[in-house]
This record gives sequence, structure tokens and C-alpha cells, in this order.
Amino acid sequence: MINIKDWHFPKTINMMNVHDDTEREEETDVLVADPELQAPPMYAVIMYNDDYTPMEFVVMVLMQEFKQAEDQAVETMLAIHHDGHGIAGIYPKDIAETKAKKCNNLARKEGYPLLTQIEPYKE
Repeated sequence: MINIKDWHFPKTINMMNVHDDTEREEETDVLVADPELQAPPMYAVIMYNDDYTPMEFVVMVLMQEFKQAEDQAVETMLAIHHDGHGIAGIYPKDIAETKAKKCNNLARKEGYPLLTQIEPYKE
């Protein structure tokens, strides 16, 4: 029996009667179980209330950056206004960081102190 250990040809072949197909044995490696995949950890994008950023601007940011419908954006803005902070969206870490930075940059560009940060989200 010849064992060929080459990644190009990962099979073991019985070479007793190569020309006779009935005597030929082949073995292949088999994946026993599927790998276990986990969902990425999620992060909440938190907006904080301040006394200077107009409510209309917050609604516009929620609609533009977080793709919220107008009625949902108004509801989120009011929750932020009354509770002092609120969740604008829940995303994997990379996306959450990007959205928070975009919101902060947009607010600074317009001259508003709106603060947006991320924190781990636990259901």
C-alpha cells in the first residue's frame, strides 16, 4: 500500500492491482462535524441628550444614519430627551463604532455637542 502525503492528492490508494477497478480501495478524509459558529457580539449605539442640539437635528441623524422611519426617529429622539440617553441602533462592533463616529463628526460639523458612544449590548 502506498500512502501519498501531498496536499494535491490527499488519498491513500491500494496499489496491488491498479488496473483492476474491483481491487482498488480509496480512502478520503471526512469532516466529522460542522464547525460551531457564533454570532458576533453586538453593541448598542447610545445617543446622549444635551441642551443645545435641536430635536430636528437628532431626528434627521436617526433617519439618515440609522435608517429609522420618521415616526420611529421621533419616538427615539423623545426617549433620548426624556431619559437622558437612548439606543439609536444595535450592530456588530465595527459598524457601531463607524456609526457613532459619523454621528459625532456630523454634529461637530454643524456646531452641536451631540454625543454618541457605543457599549456592549446584552439582551
